[in-house]
Amino acid sequence: MEARAPGAGLPRRPGVGRAVQGRRFGLVLLLVLSSACFQVAAPDAGWARLVTILFGAVILIAAVWAGRARRLLARAAAAAATLVALAAAVDFAVEGSVPALLAAIANGLLVAFAPMVIAAAIVRNVRDEGAVTLPTLSGVLSIYLLVGMFFSFLYAAIQAADDGGFFAQVSDPERSDFLYFSYITLSTTGYGDLTPTADLGRTLAVTEALFGQIYLVTIVALIVANLRPRR
Repeated sequence: MEARAPGAGLPRRPGVGRAVQGRRFGLVLLLVLSSACFQVAAPDAGWARLVTILFGAVILIAAVWAGRARRLLARAAAAAATLVALAAAVDFAVEGSVPALLAAIANGLLVAFAPMVIAAAIVRNVRDEGAVTLPTLSGVLSIYLLVGMFFSFLYAAIQAADDGGFFAQVSDPERSDFLYFSYITLSTTGYGDLTPTADLGRTLAVTEALFGQIYLVTIVALIVANLRPRR
């Protein structure tokens, strides 16, 4: 008689795939929130920049894993994230710090690709499932937070490249200032306590605000309105 693997021929329980996918996107969302909290709480020091880069590398790998990307893309993303993290670690070991411009560029590159991977996975999941579930909502929120984080790194890169002068109110802003300003701009709250001085900074802030508002009133609203409980 032909040997059968344990569990072969048994009916597959419905919802198991969605449960696994939900845990995956939930992990991505947890990592993004942890990175944001760390950036707010940690000092603007070389070791903190290194940890932030490591967070970005892990988030990118987790996003590729959660989105069940193709093997070639998964390997490329893992290799790129590992290379960036190792380069930052070597620079920290040799120089004793990670330059602000290098950290901003490295983090920006790592964070920029994760939303695209998650968005492709969300479209594929909605098409396959025929419904919007909690994993979809976790992915959509992760994209929103990652976009705000990306703009914060972009603002920090401009500050470092121009040798200061991004904000009119603060001459030497810290990492938490850029993240605070980015999320306030993305949510269109606009307290006005931090404002960019140059035209480039203002243009990017307007772009981020428009994206954030459109994303909330269209994508997030559509997802929440069509959210279905898991069966």
